[in-house]
Formats: sequence, structure tokens, C-alpha cells
Amino acid sequence: TAPTNIAVIKYWGKDENRGLNTPINSSASVTLSQDDLMAQTTVAASPDFTSDRLWLNGKEEDTAGDGTHAKRLRKCLAEMRRLARDRVDSEGKVVCKAADLASYKVHVASRNTFPTAAGLASSAAGYACLVYTLAKLYNVKEEFEGQLSTIARQGSGSACRSLYGGFVKWVKGDKKDATDSMAVQVADEAHWPELRAVILVVNAGKKDTPSTEGMQTSVATSPLLAFRAKHVVEARLAEMEAAYKKRDFATFGMLSMQDSNQFHATCLDTYPPIFYLNDVSRQAIRLVHSFNECKGRVAAAYTFDAGPNAVIYCLDQDRDELLAYMLHFFPAPSLSVDSYTNKPELLRKARGLPLDAGLITAGEAIRTPAKGDVKMIYCTSTGDGPRTLELKDSLIDPTTGMPLANEVQKWQQTLGSGKGGCPVNHRAMLGTAFAATAGIALIRHLLR
Repeated sequence: TAPTNIAVIKYWGKDENRGLNTPINSSASVTLSQDDLMAQTTVAASPDFTSDRLWLNGKEEDTAGDGTHAKRLRKCLAEMRRLARDRVDSEGKVVCKAADLASYKVHVASRNTFPTAAGLASSAAGYACLVYTLAKLYNVKEEFEGQLSTIARQGSGSACRSLYGGFVKWVKGDKKDATDSMAVQVADEAHWPELRAVILVVNAGKKDTPSTEGMQTSVATSPLLAFRAKHVVEARLAEMEAAYKKRDFATFGMLSMQDSNQFHATCLDTYPPIFYLNDVSRQAIRLVHSFNECKGRVAAAYTFDAGPNAVIYCLDQDRDELLAYMLHFFPAPSLSVDSYTNKPELLRKARGLPLDAGLITAGEAIRTPAKGDVKMIYCTSTGDGPRTLELKDSLIDPTTGMPLANEVQKWQQTLGSGKGGCPVNHRAMLGTAFAATAGIALIRHLLR
């Protein structure tokens, strides 16, 4: 599995002169806990597979066409196959040569436990998980520190940051071959244990303007974006890094909000303009500011990626009151909160907290409490980088090389009616076959 990450200094705009999915500015993010939001991936390789195939959330995706993600998937696969090494058993005996392993086609099954393509960095988690799992399958050893992050970046830019926990910086780099455009961990997940995040899912559907398309248009038409990359980001990034290291929430929060606002200002400065925020997003922004004004300090800080969903950072000491405030204005659709959040116990506790009358009055000037505008509330914290799971958590049947039917059914029930799980090929996995299950390399030596 791999985590999502939410940027506090935003990446927006690709350096088309260098290519290789490099950015026009550096960025930084907080990695969120995989206990709450994650991508899970299983990869199987076999000499009997006839093509590379991918199932995302139970639906088979195109891997051979000219689409952006098909091309990026093939690029990641090619880079990881290039780095493949011999697989050996516990006694050091070679059980599969690198050249043979790299020649096998792969089946990939992946799922997200949170909305896909909705501005919550699902592609970052997905590509980070893919590269990490392939590294286990191909027994990869980095040629230089951070190399895996440079490969994940070529799938989805922000994916490089999801290979590390805590607070992570993506250095844009300057080299023509982009080997220095990589993620660097500034502080691990244990550095700031009090940091929390409350996520208001305003729209779980795919955004109208995909990030890649939006970036291309912004780079071509927004003078504000060029000014931001050249004159604002580096100084702001240094200030943000220092604030995180010092656990200075007031500065961290203010910078997070300012940078989010400037990012969306560049979207408005784009021609034609890009609208990722909606009326509910703007109400959430105003409610955060009213919360801070009533507290007399920066107690909560919003940030929005390319979508309408609010990620609100706070400290543990303020989380319950913030939850109670947001629940008052964005109540659960029913008396039960179980289907409204990943942490029902926290919302039940928050719903019972008394709120200051002045705080409610300030909020009512912004919004009348109403159900339905927020679809779900996630409560989470900072988290670690990719994890290795056990065989029982595999998304692929190691005897067939196809997605497990029960997992496909689960995806379809929770994430829509995608037609995943093609007919099982019972000849798959004959001969020597390898499966990397969320990072575990499984070796099955079957006789014909």
C-alpha cells in the first residue's frame, strides 16, 4: 500500500522543455495515514501472460493506447524492468534471471480507499504504490538515492512525495535528464504527532478539468503562474519547511492557506478560467476563518488541491471542536454517522460537544446548516511511506494471475459499477511465476 499526500506548497505546471513530467516549481506536502486513505496494489508477472493489463477499482483500464495514463504506465514499467535484477532464494540460488523476469508481461490490480480523480491525490498514491510494488517484484536496488521517486514522478508528479512519510519536499531540480527532480523527506511521520487533518468530501466524482490538462493551459496562458514559480515559491517553501521543523502551526497554517489561495488564483488567471472550487468549498474557507477569528489564533488551516474537497489541518487539541463546528453546518444525512466518516467514534463525540454561541453566530452569517453538501468526512493524521502486506491481502489470485472475484465485487459495491475482473485464464501462472502482493514478492515454482 502507499499513502496519499496533500501539498501545502502546491505543484502546478510542467516544465515542457525538460519533459519527463518535471515541474516548473518545487513543492512540499504532508503524507496522510494509510490507516485512513491509501492505494493498494498487487502485481503478478508470468511468461504465460500475453499483455500488460491493469484493473483500477475493479475496472480494466487501457494500457496500450495513446492516453496520458497509458503512456505513463508504460514508462514506469519500462524503467522498472530496466532495473530488474536476478531473483534468488534464501540460499542465494538464482530462481529467475533478470532478463527473463523483465520479459514477462504483468497484471496489475489496484484500488483506492478514497475518491479517485477528485482532488485528493489518488494518482499520487496509485503510482507510488505501483513503483514500490514493482521494485519488490523486480528486486530493484536504486542506482542513486531517491531514484524510485524519480520514476514514480513520471507516472504522476506528486507520486514521488508518496514514497515517504511525514513532511516531504519535491525538489524540481535542474539537470536535463531530470535525475535530480526527486522527493526528499524533510521530517518523518513521528516528528509532529499532534498534527491532524479533517477532510470534507464535497464531490467524490472526477473533476471537470483533469490536472494535466489544467496545468498545460495554465502554463500557456497565466502570467500569475509564471510569476509565482519564479518569485514566490522558493522563499515560501523555505519558510514552510522551517515552520514544520519547529512545529509552528500558526505559520504552517497561514502559509498553507495562502498558497492554496494563490494556486486557485492561478487557475482563475488561466484562460479560459478553471474552476475547481465551488460554493460549498468557499463556505468551508469562510468557516475556517471564522473559527480562527473566534479562537483568536490560527487553529485550523484549509488547503485545496485541484478539486472542491477541503483538507483542513489542525492540532489534536483543536480537532474535536473543529469537527463539532463543521458537523453543525454540514450535518450527517441521518442520525447515524457511521456511513458519513471513517471514524464514527470521533464524530459521535464531536456531535455531543457544546459550541460557543459566538462561534455559531459567526458561522450562521456564512451558511445555514443543511445536509447533503458534504458527502463524507475523513479524519486522519500524518503517516508513513509504503507498506508491505501479507498474501491474504492480495488483490490477485496467485494461481490464476487474475483479480480476485470477491475484491472486484467489493470495488463495484463501494466505488461504482465498473466492469472489472475479466474471465479467469486458468493457464496463467504455469511455469515459474512471480507475484508482488503490495510489496511482497511471492515465488511459485509450478511444474508443467
